[in-house]
Amino acid sequence: MASELIITVSGLRGIVGENLTPAVAADYGCAFASFLHSSSEADAELNVCLGRDSRPSGKSLADAVTSGLASMGINVIDLGIVTTPTVGIMVKHLNCAGGVIITASHNPSQYNGIKLLLDNAMAPPPDVAEHIKICFEIRDFFSEGPLEPGKVSVNNKSDDVHIAKVLDIVDSKAIAEKHFTVVLDSVNGAGARPGGKLLTQLGCKVIPLNSEPTGLFAHPPEPTAENLIGLCDAVKKAGADVGFAQDPDADRLAIVDETASYIGEEYTLALAAKLVFSQKTGVAATNLSTSRMLDDIAAAAGGQVIRTPVGEANVAMAMLENNCIIGGEGNGGVIDLRVGPVRDSLVAMALVLQLLARTGSTVSKLAAEIGGYYMTKHKIPADSNKVKSLIEAAMKLFPDARLNTSDGCRFDLPDVWLHIRPSNTEPIMRIIAEAKDKQTAQRYIDAVLKLTK
Repeated sequence: MASELIITVSGLRGIVGENLTPAVAADYGCAFASFLHSSSEADAELNVCLGRDSRPSGKSLADAVTSGLASMGINVIDLGIVTTPTVGIMVKHLNCAGGVIITASHNPSQYNGIKLLLDNAMAPPPDVAEHIKICFEIRDFFSEGPLEPGKVSVNNKSDDVHIAKVLDIVDSKAIAEKHFTVVLDSVNGAGARPGGKLLTQLGCKVIPLNSEPTGLFAHPPEPTAENLIGLCDAVKKAGADVGFAQDPDADRLAIVDETASYIGEEYTLALAAKLVFSQKTGVAATNLSTSRMLDDIAAAAGGQVIRTPVGEANVAMAMLENNCIIGGEGNGGVIDLRVGPVRDSLVAMALVLQLLARTGSTVSKLAAEIGGYYMTKHKIPADSNKVKSLIEAAMKLFPDARLNTSDGCRFDLPDVWLHIRPSNTEPIMRIIAEAKDKQTAQRYIDAVLKLTK
């Protein structure tokens, strides 16, 4: 059964009732507990905080993970339905040995997953993730002496802690003076409650959309253009300054401008970076699949950008190692280390509103100023062998490209860059191209897609 699950540095993910059951979740909790014991001092009291997004399957899986952890002597602090970045913040706030989030992020409702965080609020590095995976698969759990069952407690203060940290990095008064009207689409996920609270404390008139945390997604949960037609309509009807769309665990944010146009997830990090680089210069970090807009913004401020393999943990580690002032990924994920090393839609909203307040401009004008690229993304079903074969064929097709093989393969050519890589969370291959115009980007995508046939 374990071989049917997707288990990566991003955690465990599967289809509820098929390959992801409470028994599987309990074993994964035991595997994580075993790692925590093996990496801690003997007899140390270990606490783990646990949160979940709003999927209906989340409660039973959370109970199962709690059971596994507690059976191994780990104390569990139940945060309830909270965002993924909230769990990261509470790991450090409560001085926990780790954190667990029950979420499948942007995947459809039949999926769920278990994401692990270490005491630094970051996902385990590859070697640790592999160790936990092996412990889980062979059920090799910690067994040195009798263990007292862990205690289970509840903490309902996590929203306040999270929001306070976000408010600390912006000028709340300057934002409140603008009286922005904001439509917030939370897709019936975990982000509506803290997102609405934050926006209200920033003096915004908040128009909630799909705000009940039922996990019954009002539209496909990935915040892409085709899934956010309702948000665009709501922005237009309200005459709002901006529309924000969260994914179910609220670590990603997509933006609709004041003209009711979806500007794309790539602009979320770009707009946040434009604010941060206007305040100071320094280093940013992002992954190989993120737009060159970030490079342009950093260069204009005398800064630079570090590129990493795709994955929040890779970007966050580069940020910590290089004291980065901003970072994230082009999927709408913004990381600000002043709040935490996790992608955070609340951070993204606050920084974008601060930029609007500081410049007196609009989202559409700011996007136009920093734009100038066209990106197209495709995904097709694929296993690792198919990805490898396609990359080898593309290397022959583009012999003059500069290659980066740290994550699949990125091909840099004078008029375009291409990235072919396997997904960390789904059995698919992603193919991304960015160029100055649509025709060029599409020409290269078509050439690669032709190779798949």
